[in-house]
Amino acid sequence: MTKRGPLAGIRVTDFTWIGAGSFATKMLADAGAEVIKIESAERLDSLRVAPPFKDRIKGVNRSGYFSDRNTSKRSFALNLKDARAREIVLRLAKESDVVANNFTPGVMERLGLDYDSIRAIKPDIIYLSMSMQGSSGPHSRYLGYGLTIGALSGLHHLSGLPERLPAGTGTNYPDHLPNPCHGVFALLAALRHRRRTGEGQHIDIAQTEPTIALLAPSVLEYTVNGRVVNRTGNDHPSFAPHGVYPCAGTDRWLAIVVTTDRQWQALVEVLDAPAWTADERWNTASSRHANRRELDISLGEATRQWSGEELMNRLQVAGVAAGLVQDAADLIDRDPQLAHRGHWVRLDHAEMGVSLYNAPPYRFSSSRVELASAAPLLGEHTLEILEEVLAIGRVEGQRLIDEGVLV
Repeated sequence: MTKRGPLAGIRVTDFTWIGAGSFATKMLADAGAEVIKIESAERLDSLRVAPPFKDRIKGVNRSGYFSDRNTSKRSFALNLKDARAREIVLRLAKESDVVANNFTPGVMERLGLDYDSIRAIKPDIIYLSMSMQGSSGPHSRYLGYGLTIGALSGLHHLSGLPERLPAGTGTNYPDHLPNPCHGVFALLAALRHRRRTGEGQHIDIAQTEPTIALLAPSVLEYTVNGRVVNRTGNDHPSFAPHGVYPCAGTDRWLAIVVTTDRQWQALVEVLDAPAWTADERWNTASSRHANRRELDISLGEATRQWSGEELMNRLQVAGVAAGLVQDAADLIDRDPQLAHRGHWVRLDHAEMGVSLYNAPPYRFSSSRVELASAAPLLGEHTLEILEEVLAIGRVEGQRLIDEGVLV
């Protein structure tokens, strides 16, 4: 399989599944690496059975969530309970640059596919492990997902309103940004190190730790001032107004942030509310912040009279930070910037047909980074990979499938 992109020529044997690991290897695949996703029909990647499903028809090849996390990859399905399957995987690893997994520590060891086993046949392998809390320590064997990582890292403590229970982030945020991005950064650094020295290595990521790195202000507040920061909703410690305000229509909202007196005056002028300028509760930054609850109520009453799009544009022209709270329809059908950058890509999936995908969010000036293909069907490329990578012919491959070694 010939691929283009800055990582063309790099092969990844990919045991990752669900969110963070699959997103990390997707970034490698979209950048040109050959990513071979190791799968099992008996123990499916949970995202294969996670909604939304195309046309609301459930199926292991119809999940939009799985598809978005597995573009540009090939699927190799087997039964790792069979010793012959393990030997085939070892041969794949020997022909690879990277082996990646995000299982709980101990899983790859039980399969005989741990770092030491792979290194014995491929000394310069780069082996990525992305468990919840790392490969050693008193909590290393605990099972976790994005929700539990968000809780353990302190992220959930800061998410929500002060008078309510922690709300979380609405999605498993650690799976979508800090952990896959840190994983890819570490892999790229290890690839560069190997290019210079010839040495491979084991990268051990504890997914709680990249998430903690996002909370630097709260950590500093505690270490410097001894104060534990609590949930604040949309509040800012010194700026007001700083929140999300209702607009005309059903469930339409606009985020507005004022950081200077000049911006406050511009907001007053756009909303045609001159009485606010004379109101002593709001005529300075400190008084606006002290009386922000009343300000939020008055501002919300004013913004309700406006179309969110029109008010956003008027405020931005006047120098006030404002952004429409967009829903999925806004992003796909009405966002001119995303359309200009070609963010939305339609690819022909083998079962779902033409489907919508996110393009990579970066553009390279001298090489192409693009989605090479839609997400694979379960086991779609098993015979193809056997033949291309391991020189096992289709007749022999079909025999292994018939005997239940492969899928």
